[in-house]
Amino acid sequence: MSPETARRLAELSREIGRQMGLLLDRRGQVSHILIGDRRSVFIPDLRLFRFSPGHLRGLRLIHTHLEPGGFTKEDMTDLLLVRLDLIVAIEVMPDGLPGRTHLAYLVPSNDARWTTETYPNPHEMKESPLILIELAEDWMRRQITGIVTEGVPRVMLLGITGQSPDRAEESMLELGELARTAGLEVTHTLLQKRAKPDPRTIIGQGKLRDISIDALDQAVDTLVFNQELSPSQLRAITEKTELKVIDRTMLILDIFAQHASSRGGKIQVELAQLRYLLPRLVGKGTALSRLAGGIGTRGPGETKLEVDRRRIRQRIGKLEKDLAHLTRERKTRRKRRGVDQTPIVSIVGYTNVGKSTLLNTLTNADEIAEDKLFATLDPVSRRLTTSEGTLCILTDTVGLIHDLPPDLEKAFAATFEEIGDADLILHLADASAENLGEQIVTVEETMESLGMNGIPTMLVLNKADLVDRAILPNLRKRYGALTVSALKRESLGEMLGEVRRRLGEIASTQDAGRSTQ
Repeated sequence: MSPETARRLAELSREIGRQMGLLLDRRGQVSHILIGDRRSVFIPDLRLFRFSPGHLRGLRLIHTHLEPGGFTKEDMTDLLLVRLDLIVAIEVMPDGLPGRTHLAYLVPSNDARWTTETYPNPHEMKESPLILIELAEDWMRRQITGIVTEGVPRVMLLGITGQSPDRAEESMLELGELARTAGLEVTHTLLQKRAKPDPRTIIGQGKLRDISIDALDQAVDTLVFNQELSPSQLRAITEKTELKVIDRTMLILDIFAQHASSRGGKIQVELAQLRYLLPRLVGKGTALSRLAGGIGTRGPGETKLEVDRRRIRQRIGKLEKDLAHLTRERKTRRKRRGVDQTPIVSIVGYTNVGKSTLLNTLTNADEIAEDKLFATLDPVSRRLTTSEGTLCILTDTVGLIHDLPPDLEKAFAATFEEIGDADLILHLADASAENLGEQIVTVEETMESLGMNGIPTMLVLNKADLVDRAILPNLRKRYGALTVSALKRESLGEMLGEVRRRLGEIASTQDAGRSTQ
């Protein structure tokens, strides 16, 4: 900064009674001229000047102060949050001349995240700004060395307690499991005590600012909210933090997309994603060129946003037709299975309770059974044969979860139809889960919403080997359930006997009904 520039900036600032500032790039070129009010200047949208972990923005701020004193809290927040190369504040004297000059850059000093220096006037600063910038970036790189795993997104989990703090804590633990399943690295979790979400940012602007600073220090690139974000909230939080922002629904959809392997599963996942995305295309005109098939020509005067919406609607229409065709094929297969009057038992339950493991143990199948949420997306049917012959056709279904996104539930309606053809529902729950009761209620409520509550149901508590033996009798009595360990075939005898007994009662009832007719 030349003496002439410093003097002219101070003169103009005193003349108009407002702070003025310059943003300069590393070549010394002015990118922005800022005019604020008497107490501050406003930093404009700098998203074009992107930065990555371990690097600064590439811009330094030189601005005036009309009142004596050092940096304000807003100045240091800008230095941290915007990741400025450095910041300079020039005190303007009553005669309009530049006076004491303050300098700050992001190298820790005296228990602060920054180093500050003060000079009698701007001409006394001796250090080259590029040397200070290099020092700051070198410290930032050393800070994040060893904490960044190549190719693994680092995320921060955020939520509010709402009216039920205990339920909120359990939900945040579940969000952590969802993040792990999605292959994300969770740095830390914040559960804010707040009865109602902030209408704009969920957690409030002050807390969001603090979170943004922590995220930058920890090389976090994604914020994951436990609440579903409205389009306006998603946009506001993204603009304020310049980080990738997703919510619980988007995370679940991403997990489903990773695990979908069959044609039916892929169609259902894409359909749910597009239904979720459509109302969130607001004002940004996000290009969706990756969507192919069924795209017509652009109409005259059609905006980019309208084109994107039209593409999505056309794609949704095509996917719905494909899904309807698959549904008819599944119905045909189910009818063929029912020709020999073999009873059907569907295993339903919360995600990751061991449904696929139970199917594998009972039928000697080799379906994927991982300690992850939503490892199974497509219904799998196998014949369950005992020494007395074929007992039933056993069907494994997609796991359920608290607050299952409506778009996902709607898209997977064809999969849930498999449950509707069952003679008996085997509701499998995790006996070792801390929120066992809530998981059971969630499944029961979901089944009721799908119109399946009229089907005979049998509750079985799995993972009994992970529970204290003294507690098991109480659990059996409290829930009126059997206890098993899906990994141990010898523990399944009582359950198989009860399934055989109930299927016999159902068959007798059906025979009596046919005789009456």
